[in-house]
Parts: sequence; structure tokens; C-alpha cells
Amino acid sequence: MICLFVYTNNPIDSLVAKFDDGRMTNHSTLDRGAGIAVWRQIMETLKAEIVSGAFGKGSRLPPESELAARFGVNRHTVRRAIAALTGEGILRADQGRGTFVASAPLSYPIGPRTRFSEIVSGQDRAPDGRLIGSASEEADALLANRLDVPLGTALLRVETLRVADGVPMIIATGWFDQTRVPNFVTDYADSGSITTALKRAGITDYRRKETRITAELVEANDARQLGLALGQPVMVMESVNLDMEGRPIQYTRARVAADRMQLVVNEAG
Repeated sequence: MICLFVYTNNPIDSLVAKFDDGRMTNHSTLDRGAGIAVWRQIMETLKAEIVSGAFGKGSRLPPESELAARFGVNRHTVRRAIAALTGEGILRADQGRGTFVASAPLSYPIGPRTRFSEIVSGQDRAPDGRLIGSASEEADALLANRLDVPLGTALLRVETLRVADGVPMIIATGWFDQTRVPNFVTDYADSGSITTALKRAGITDYRRKETRITAELVEANDARQLGLALGQPVMVMESVNLDMEGRPIQYTRARVAADRMQLVVNEAG
């Protein structure tokens, strides 16, 4: 089961929809009464086009003057939108040559088989996992329910940072039944892969039971790890993974840099 909370009354959604159905070509209409800054609407529109493939990696964006004419704004407003995308690592400015697409937001499918390393590698990027910290704790009511273990069971809590091409994408807190993965911390620190660490514990494969997606403002510690400014939004994914016998092996609460990753729900899963 996959639970997804989607807010469809966002003016940005209507901008993306216009692009998707082919109406966003030479001129784009902005919603100046939406309560969202014009430069941000331009930024989100350009980002949607990059994600869709309209501007591929390495391609050159139209000049600021053309973009200003398209959106009906001055060049300063366009420049601010481009600066924001450059700050996110999506665009890069080459002096004297123009602005180019450096990297599109990562497309991250959510389904029964969700593997960070496989997803990132499949998009020609280099995945990495970094161990931030770990500790032992007893299962409270929530964790006992998610992992289907008695209250007070000894759990391993692991904090990880998932990276693509050196760019932080996800910071996650995961809980495991400690008796099932006694060497997980060492194995994960060595491999940077949850799948590999689980295999070394004898769990050869696993599948996603459910993912619950919400959003919140980034907390200070996460902001430092993800390189985000305080006040920026993060997507929150709470998930449960099962072994091939249907037993819960992992409950995770992951915080995703919303400007670097696009979640794609696999309904066929």
C-alpha cells in the first residue's frame, strides 16, 4: 500500500500542467495573484521543463532576454530564478557562453522495489551512502507496531545520508530488530548500501510494504546535512520494508531535499 498526500490547489501545479499538455511554448502566463513570487513561479516552470526533458543535461537555456519576453517580466526577475536554480545545482553559468543544464532533479520511483543505489545508478549518477550515527534503543509503541515486535525489543537506530554525484539527497533514520542485523553498522559503513548490509545479515532480498509521504519544514540538523537553508521544505517518507517471508525488517523516516528529487509513485506496484 502506498499513501500519498497531494495538494492540487497550488498555482505551480497549473503551470506544470500547462507545460505537460503542450500549451507552454513561446509564452507563459504567470499567476500574479497567487501569493507566490513571480521569480519562483518562473523557477518552478523551468525546473518542470528540465525534469520533463525539454532541456536535457548539458543543453543551453535561451538568453535572459528571450525568457523575459516569454514570461512578460524584466531580466532581473529571470536572473533571480536562474540564480536559484544555479544554487540548487540544476543550472550552471559559463562566463561568456550562457547558462546550461547541469543536472536535472532525480526521478525517484516509489514501489515494491525501491533501492536508492539502483535508482541513482540507473540515471547515470554515482550513489553513495554515509553513516552519520547509530544507537541502540527500546521499541516504543510506534516502533513496535511498525516492526511487529514486542514493546521494549532492542532496536538498532541508524542515521544515514544518501548522496548522488556528491549531492546530498536524503537523510534518513532507520530502525531494525537488532538481533537480525547484529553487524549492520559495520557492514553499512563499509559498503554504503543498505541492500548489501542486509545481505550480509542473511536477508537476501526485501520489498516495500508501504510508503507514507508528507511534507514539513527542514529542521536545523537536517538542514546542515542536506545543505539547505532553514525554512525550506522537505518531503518526508515513512516506509516499512518486509523480507521475502513477509516479516518487517526496517522502518524508516526519510527526509528528502524537495528541490533535488521528484517522487514518482508506481501505481502498478
